Amino acid sequence: MKEKIGLSEKIGYALGDAAAGGITWKVMSIAFPLFFTNVFGLTVADTATLMLIARMFDVVTDPLMGSLADRTRSRWGTYRPWLIFGAIPLGLIFAFLLYTPDFGAVGKRIYAYTLYLLMMAAYTAVNVPYGSLLGVMTADDNEKNKFSSFRMVGAYAMGFITLLSFPYLQKMIGGSEAHQYAVLGACLGGLAAAMTLACGLMTKERLKPVRAEKFSFKPFADLVKNKPWIYLTLIGICTNFFNGFRYAVAGYMITYCLGGDVTVSGLIINYTVFMTFGEVTCMIFGGLSPKFTEWIGSKSKAFAVAAIICAATSVLFFFIPMDAAYIWLMVGIVILTSVGVGLYSPLLWSMYADVADFATEVNGTSSTGLIFSSGTMAQKFGTAISGSLVALLLGLAGFISGTNDAGETVITITDEESVRSMIWMLFSIFPALMAGLIVLLLRLYPIKK
Repeated sequence: MKEKIGLSEKIGYALGDAAAGGITWKVMSIAFPLFFTNVFGLTVADTATLMLIARMFDVVTDPLMGSLADRTRSRWGTYRPWLIFGAIPLGLIFAFLLYTPDFGAVGKRIYAYTLYLLMMAAYTAVNVPYGSLLGVMTADDNEKNKFSSFRMVGAYAMGFITLLSFPYLQKMIGGSEAHQYAVLGACLGGLAAAMTLACGLMTKERLKPVRAEKFSFKPFADLVKNKPWIYLTLIGICTNFFNGFRYAVAGYMITYCLGGDVTVSGLIINYTVFMTFGEVTCMIFGGLSPKFTEWIGSKSKAFAVAAIICAATSVLFFFIPMDAAYIWLMVGIVILTSVGVGLYSPLLWSMYADVADFATEVNGTSSTGLIFSSGTMAQKFGTAISGSLVALLLGLAGFISGTNDAGETVITITDEESVRSMIWMLFSIFPALMAGLIVLLLRLYPIKK
């Protein structure tokens, strides 16, 4: 079925991931590990444990949210009301999470754990229905690819703006780092809420899900028998491990491997700006992904080629000397890696739509929300577990952080060379292994559209 949908609705859909992927999740991925240890004052053990507990929380909430969204009925549709009414809570909780209260070690721990879990719940309540929305906006596979591409461009474009502006906004705000993060949290949270609300209001649900009227565990049982879903979820986890390692360790790399922010011809290259070069590349190649997929011949083959690019360039990064004099070579490799990330990112969500169609065909009822919830769960699982592992492995290498009796953040490094080497490997070798695993899993993925 061929269908032509207007540009304004595609832009509206893109705003949803501009808010979630380009603001809230981007800051949570790249800034939170460093923020929690070096600004907020959590120990590396607390940081790692926090992210692990949040993942166990998501294992339950994400599929339940997907199942709940599938059964929602309202004047706004099935999935859109969650965006419309979840926008403001998402922005508020995000803002409070970047605020550092004047508490002792125990009080900070309780505050961080509570707000982080609330943030995960709010993100789930908005992002699972947002992903599921793709399955009911159109039956045209070509239009689905375009919506998915717009989604990725929106996420990467906003990620580019967020990360590039971050150090300059900090400088403009002034004061302590804790104050800077608090003000940025309030501003970015408000912007994310506005974009999420706009997405809910600007999109349409054209298809009616074939729903199971009563709640049952059958859709969950059907899911674990769905081979395409199993392989795609594993692939999704690996893609987020790939990105998660790199984003979580970037701040430590600039600080401890390159000696702090690098200024070149007036450009401040801190950890957010460093990753910005990748964001703009992902934005460009995310837009080219549909044409690239047509040229290659199938989504799975295009995905595999993109993953091979990521693996090769990540290995190359490992051999760059650990010196700020090579900053532009590092940026160049990050750009090449991001070509691969940009090409495969839209494909993942388009392939989830294929899996949802396959499940409806086989089982007779729609489980679109449940299936797309696994994509969101894979995103959070991969990103947060990788962030947790970064904190844990840095601790094992000799990085110690915490809050003293006066409520001040204290950093101690017992083995500088070990910490530097671990950081470098977490940005290069660990992601390369994940990209290689993606290629192997794609060979087993059975849908060849």
